[in-house]
Formats: sequence, structure tokens, C-alpha cells
Amino acid sequence: MQTRRNVQSILRQFSNTFSIRGPPIYRTVTITARPIHTTLIRQNGPRKNPLINILEGDVPPPVQVNSITDQGIKLTDGLVIPSSCIFLEGKVYLWDVPMSFWDGWEKDHFEVFELVVPRPEILLFGTGETLAQPPPVIRNHLNKLGIQLDVMDTRNACSTYNLLAEEGRRVAAALIPLRHRPWSKTQTPKK
Repeated sequence: MQTRRNVQSILRQFSNTFSIRGPPIYRTVTITARPIHTTLIRQNGPRKNPLINILEGDVPPPVQVNSITDQGIKLTDGLVIPSSCIFLEGKVYLWDVPMSFWDGWEKDHFEVFELVVPRPEILLFGTGETLAQPPPVIRNHLNKLGIQLDVMDTRNACSTYNLLAEEGRRVAAALIPLRHRPWSKTQTPKK
């Protein structure tokens, strides 16, 4: 009986809805699944520090993806990024890339990874709703920089990014949203 209460307590921490059915020998556990890996933020006493990774220390990863929709990539802080972006060193950068795979793509689109020190050990490349392998020129360019390129659809890239960033790995993500939208460069008016 005590074990059942412990299991119910653990399930309540990870889901808003759950049920335990069946005879005592055979139990079916149903929990609500999240679309991608994220960490629950809990409050710690009067200091109100969010705890995300107990192994990393007291500095949580500053950028984590909450969900992905047709409107864009939604971060845990509520910001929705509607166009392509790069997550690098805890920051989000808009990424101006061609609308079609792989016409017009060059090494210059990955130039930011040449400039940053230390370079990420892994670059997760989210190619939208489906997987689209990059040409060998891009993969070879990143390998020469010492960056391992992992290509996957954007949902899996975001989930993997959250997990690796939470572990404290030097990881970056280059993400194309489910609906690829161009963004326009504008200048702020001078006063």
C-alpha cells in the first residue's frame, strides 16, 4: 500500500492527469506525455531559485524549448520564434537562410560557428517537419571546425538540445521551424 502511494506521488509530479486501474496484480498506468523533453521548474524555499539540473550547479541553461507549433518555436519563457534561428551559448540568434533545401546554401550560412570560442562539440540541425540531409560540403566544413553535425527533424532537434544543454554539454542548435518563413531585415528609424 505504501508503494502504491509513492508511485502515485511520483506520477503527480510528472503529469497533471494519471490513473491507475486494474486488479492489484495487473495495473495499467496512464500519464499525459509532453511533446518534447523539458525540465519542470520547481521553486526552492524562500529564495525562489528555479532548479533545473542538480549536477550542473546553480546556473540553469538559459534557453530551452517548450513546444513547437506551426507559428514557430516556443521557448520556456513564452517567446515564440517564427523563423529560422540558432541556439548558441545560451542565446538565440535569428538565422537568414534560403527558403529551399539546399539551393543557395553555402558555408557562409554556418560562419557563426567559425567565430565562436569555444566551439560547440555538437550542432543539432533541425530541418523542419521532415529530415533533409545537407550536402557533403556543409558537413565537411563543420567537421573541419571540429563540430559534429547531427541532422534531424526540428521536433527531435529541440528535444535533444534541451537534454544535452541540461547535461551541461557544449551544444548548439540550428533550427528551421515547421513552416519555414523568411524574415526581413529592417532598420530602426533614427531620431
